[in-house]
Amino acid sequence: MHTTPLTADLVRGALDLERTAIGLLPHRLPARARAQCADPQLAMAESQPSGVRLVFRTRATTIELDTLPTKRVFVGAPPRPDGVYDLLVDGRPAGSARVAGGSTLTIDMAAGTAEHRPGPVGTVRFTGLPGATKVVEVWLPHNETTELVALRTDAPVEPVPARGAKVWLHHGSSISHGSDAASPTTTWPALAASLGGAELINLGLGGSALLDPFTARTLRDTPADLISVKLGINVVNTDLMRRRAFGPAVHGFLDSIRDGHPDTPLIVVSPILCPLHEDTPGPTLPDFSALSEGRLRFRAAGDPAETASGKLTLGVIREELARIVRERSAEDPHLHYLDGRDLYGEADFTELPLPDGLHPDAAAHRRIGERFAALAFAPGGPFAHSAV
Repeated sequence: MHTTPLTADLVRGALDLERTAIGLLPHRLPARARAQCADPQLAMAESQPSGVRLVFRTRATTIELDTLPTKRVFVGAPPRPDGVYDLLVDGRPAGSARVAGGSTLTIDMAAGTAEHRPGPVGTVRFTGLPGATKVVEVWLPHNETTELVALRTDAPVEPVPARGAKVWLHHGSSISHGSDAASPTTTWPALAASLGGAELINLGLGGSALLDPFTARTLRDTPADLISVKLGINVVNTDLMRRRAFGPAVHGFLDSIRDGHPDTPLIVVSPILCPLHEDTPGPTLPDFSALSEGRLRFRAAGDPAETASGKLTLGVIREELARIVRERSAEDPHLHYLDGRDLYGEADFTELPLPDGLHPDAAAHRRIGERFAALAFAPGGPFAHSAV
């Protein structure tokens, strides 16, 4: 077996690679951005490598990747399945595997605590691959922090030059991050990128799409041909701001992006349907009665009457985002608005309800990805003239 050093030219989808005591930790926010926020939720989300993959050319028939995953364990909830590693060969699915063990992050939502326990390195192994020269992609689990430790193959490996596809930079909440998708290549952004022929950089940050200036500057400074931002649900979840602050914050967020990408097609996507918060403000809290039954669900803890004093609901946020994009697009013809309910609306909720009240399941992820591709990349869509 050949051991290949893990270097930046083998990794796509990460914005920073941190050398650790045992290997390489991909980050989806650069170090400067991470230094500006001490939020543990953001630290966990940005280190989970949604959209991050190893890409290389090889004749190998066997591939082994040593990793140290960090698994999340929620006290009182059913165990989460191990994260999935997806293998693509020449762009086509060629297998999936999991790594057992690893470190654990035990989260007690009732107590508001989290405990990290170190664990052992594991190995994901793919065998029986064709012996011809091919491009291999190993997509890392979208929902597990993953340190890359070693790459072994039974034939030499070489980096793959960029293939000329347009780079799509996307930012959003846990739904964009992948939430309950089946695997890293079946999160809705990964599916949409595949259908649209785009190279994905996924800055979906679970619980952390909060209009942070450092996130806007990251979007500004990241080279991209296509950009989308899906905004709103986390602002309601955290009860972060009122209507008075939300509008200017969105303007500032878009201004920062436009400082680096003045003419890039930019889609502002409002929240998908979520009955929990359509007319009821946040915050969003765990439903401890469901947790006691071994189920993870959420509830809206706000009062609908508080919208009169400026509290935000998803309905209010859609109104604001539509207004902002309509006004700005008069001078910015490359700015577009997409109502999230066109991706997942009332009929979809009836057929594919949100299992925990907030997050779509694997089937809904596929539907959202297919619809986004049809609306954004297809002829007449905002990304159509830029897609390969």
